[in-house]
Amino acid sequence: MTDKAKYIWTNGSIVEWDKAVVHVMTHAIHYGSGVFEGIKGYNTDNGVSIFRLSDHIDRLFESAAKYKMAIPYSHDEIFSACIDVVKKNNFTDCYIRPVAFYGYDTLGVDPKNCPVDVSVAAFFWGAYLGEDAINNGAKVKISEWKRFNSSSFPVSAKAAGQYMNSMLAVQDARANGYDEAILLNQDGNVAEGSGQNIFYIKDGKVYTNDKTASILMGITRDSILQFLPELGLESSIIDISVDDLLNADEVFFCGTASEITPVAEINDLKIGSGFAGELTLKLRKYYLDIVFGRNSLYSRWLTNIALSSQTSLQK
Repeated sequence: MTDKAKYIWTNGSIVEWDKAVVHVMTHAIHYGSGVFEGIKGYNTDNGVSIFRLSDHIDRLFESAAKYKMAIPYSHDEIFSACIDVVKKNNFTDCYIRPVAFYGYDTLGVDPKNCPVDVSVAAFFWGAYLGEDAINNGAKVKISEWKRFNSSSFPVSAKAAGQYMNSMLAVQDARANGYDEAILLNQDGNVAEGSGQNIFYIKDGKVYTNDKTASILMGITRDSILQFLPELGLESSIIDISVDDLLNADEVFFCGTASEITPVAEINDLKIGSGFAGELTLKLRKYYLDIVFGRNSLYSRWLTNIALSSQTSLQK
């Protein structure tokens, strides 16, 4: 169950969590017509630091534009809403979820005059795949469900309905005892996890794919590609085959919620040593140093918030 906070920002006002409700005939409930973002705030020596907040809001608007959805608030207003809801809940560590969706008016597939409702929630969310996956590596399955391609959906949009594809994959994986799924694209190459991008390491070089593989262009993915040179690591963007992953020295997922999570096994086959890889853990530490404000090279990626106290609702 999602941890409850006290307050949520919805359509321009902060209200009590349980009062942020929608009508059952809301367009988004029937057709998945919404876009959203996942953003994290971290407890640092400088207060709460939200990682790449502006970039996430940019992507929210880009996703909405792909569905011809006019968000009735500006970038700056959503930016401020994210800060306000964190401050109002007095969080120190939190996950922030802005969502824009077609609301209640008409029911047909065409939203016509349906209003665009916007909410921003903040709540505590621990390790996405669990602490064991972080420490020992996740066990994953190549899904039988394929990732849709750009002829079906705008793959670069972070849109609600598109995640039904991910839901099928991860439900199947967990029903069969795995932590997560990897989806292939329509060409049979690796796309991504149900909610994460994927990298692999071979002979000290780091590989990942791009939008041609039908992936969401993740902000964590972009961050990793930017800081790899600081660690003396070379990267390459390629089409990734299943064999590339199975023969890799290391494999890892990345995403806002997953951060950097090592993969230990794919389809019951060990990757490298079968544990979290040395370079993966090095990359994870470097990433965490950035988000916790311990690396001044990337302080531009952090939006710092001063709280009234350091009391947190986190567990």
